[in-house]
Amino acid sequence: MSQSPTSLRDVSCADDYDPNSMPVDQARRLIARFLSPVTGSEQLGVRAALGRILARDVVSPVDVPAHDNSAMDGYAVRYADLGNGEAKLRVVGTAFAGQPYTGPIGAGECIRIMTGGVVPSAMDTIVMQEHTRASGDSVTVGTGHRKGQNLRRAGEDLGRGGIALARGKLLTPADIGLIASLGIAEVSVHRKLRVAFFSTGDELVSIGAQLAEGQIYDSNRYTLYGMLSRLGVDFIDMGVVRDDPALLERAFTEAAAIADVIITSGGVSVGEADFIKDLLNKLGEVLFWKIAMKPGRPLAYGKVGSAHFFGLPGNPVSVMVTFYQFVRDALYTLMGRDPVPALPMLDMVCTSALKKAPGRTEFQRGILSMDANGTWSVRVSGEQGSGILRSMSEANCFIILATEQGNVAAGSRVRVQVMEGML
Repeated sequence: MSQSPTSLRDVSCADDYDPNSMPVDQARRLIARFLSPVTGSEQLGVRAALGRILARDVVSPVDVPAHDNSAMDGYAVRYADLGNGEAKLRVVGTAFAGQPYTGPIGAGECIRIMTGGVVPSAMDTIVMQEHTRASGDSVTVGTGHRKGQNLRRAGEDLGRGGIALARGKLLTPADIGLIASLGIAEVSVHRKLRVAFFSTGDELVSIGAQLAEGQIYDSNRYTLYGMLSRLGVDFIDMGVVRDDPALLERAFTEAAAIADVIITSGGVSVGEADFIKDLLNKLGEVLFWKIAMKPGRPLAYGKVGSAHFFGLPGNPVSVMVTFYQFVRDALYTLMGRDPVPALPMLDMVCTSALKKAPGRTEFQRGILSMDANGTWSVRVSGEQGSGILRSMSEANCFIILATEQGNVAAGSRVRVQVMEGML
């Protein structure tokens, strides 16, 4: 990975740089320039490594498979003994998986062999039992066979010293099984990313408290908790920080001292009580404040000390959309995942008419479904206001409308980003 820039000020000199109207794709590219995996790793037992990201390649200490073995139940034969017509061979023994045949095998002789059984060095072909006729201690083999068929050579899957799993791989159940099959007990994984997050706003109230006029329950920390939990990071929930400059400065300073990433919700728009912009100019650097997208236009990215900062909007839907579209990939990169998995993108008929004004990229929440005839289509998941969290709860995809796109008629084709697999 190339060296990341050390200062955000270098970017601000670019001719097309506008911190108050950043196109979505440009914002993604700029963020990516400042990301590199965290340093530090730990050795974990195989089971404990599930869901973690490899810090070093897993190198095979053995050949896989470890020996020539049979891919079928049948007979191990010499291809030269088959001839051009039917061949009658004498069966001199049997090889089971884990119980190889060690006796002599002469010309015109073969052994019965089971799937996974070791193939004796003198044998070079496996004939499926369905293609034979057994009678007493002999077997008749028909015609049409190929030399080497149904035989798995030692090391053909993975040779000794070969890379079984590359660093940057997020370990899945299959990976855990593969590591165990090599006889490896421990692997090196990146340390967990540390993410601190808090909500801002005097109107926010914790669950269980009585709402006063003008107050709302803080849902953003709960959606952030859910999304961060599925990513597998270590997170620090710093609660709600009131709209007070001193309290906010203290929160940022504390978060930067303990975390690799700071995520806030609220406080990045242009309201009178939005102090975060001034604080970030004092405590760190900010790359941009606004994105040409809907929902989620007030989005900030920068640094507080050495910690990366993502200032998400206050509206609940905007928090989730901006997290999925910007923060997810950034966190994976910082965690050391390589490559960062792309999200499935489909071209789909939309059965809903969509309202859209050109000038911003829109991420409308959609429901992808299949009808009784097996035809897939997408529709919006109800009202699309940025405060309507139900539109996210019911959705399973984003309908992505490009910057220049206008209204969409029902029956038109649209780009759809499937949510499943995002986290």
